[in-house]
Amino acid sequence: MAVLAYLGPEGTFTHQAALDVAPAGDELVALRTAPEVVRAVEQGTAEAGIVAFENSLQGPVSENLDEILAGRRCLLAGERVLAVSFALFRSPGDDAPLAGVSSHPFGLLQCSEFIAANELQTRDAPSTAAACRELAESPRPGWGAVAPRIAGELAGLVLAADGIEDADRAETRFVVLRPTCPPPSGRDRSAFALLPRSDEPGSLVRLMQEFSVRGINLTAIKSRPTKVSLGEYVFFVECEGHIGDAVLRDAVLGLLRLPGDVRFLGSYAEDPTRPPRPRSGSEGDLAAYEAMLARVRE
Repeated sequence: MAVLAYLGPEGTFTHQAALDVAPAGDELVALRTAPEVVRAVEQGTAEAGIVAFENSLQGPVSENLDEILAGRRCLLAGERVLAVSFALFRSPGDDAPLAGVSSHPFGLLQCSEFIAANELQTRDAPSTAAACRELAESPRPGWGAVAPRIAGELAGLVLAADGIEDADRAETRFVVLRPTCPPPSGRDRSAFALLPRSDEPGSLVRLMQEFSVRGINLTAIKSRPTKVSLGEYVFFVECEGHIGDAVLRDAVLGLLRLPGDVRFLGSYAEDPTRPPRPRSGSEGDLAAYEAMLARVRE
């Protein structure tokens, strides 16, 4: 039985993402911190791990990104994008007028319009799952818990309202960590850590040009301090394509010829729920080039 580690506790969006990506028969193990998940994969106590990577409203999860950049023996091998949707849960048999809700501060923030419209009191909890467990273990008339549906269902609470999040609905992206990454799927992304020479003007631009001149679309560029020297940054770069694709291979070879450090962080299939992107003009460019070649005499 394979082990898939995830950042716990049970009943969180990370738990839901782990359930979605785990092959049938895998054992899901909740760990307390993202570093523990990364170490479990690197040390071989888990075949895979999953952590939150970025949120559409709050941006990257910096602490998890730093762990991935610091790791050396695990790669990004998959992704799962989940809509951040919240539900209201009540204790069984509680029919008192709703007076307040508890949840993680992020959950309360995401449901601020519902809370304001109903003039509810709020109380912070360590996590959305903890809010449900506390309500289940110590019922409080007139109080509910705001959480993803999986959390309330696991705690045995009663669903009182669904989809209570604000109109600007968020999405969270989770990444799967493995010692190796899968082969090309036809719709992939690849990630690299780039550390340009800080004492040379334009060093980062030269690295980026290896992608742009080949028509490779960059989907993310994030800078993080190396934590070694003040003013020194490492860049997380994500692009379309698989490391096995010929055009990306040429770009990587170009990167390796330039001063600085280049580290491969993985190639993986995009979440199938992502909307398809408009096709680039590369096929038309190739056809035009082949028409030029046709005018060359053998």
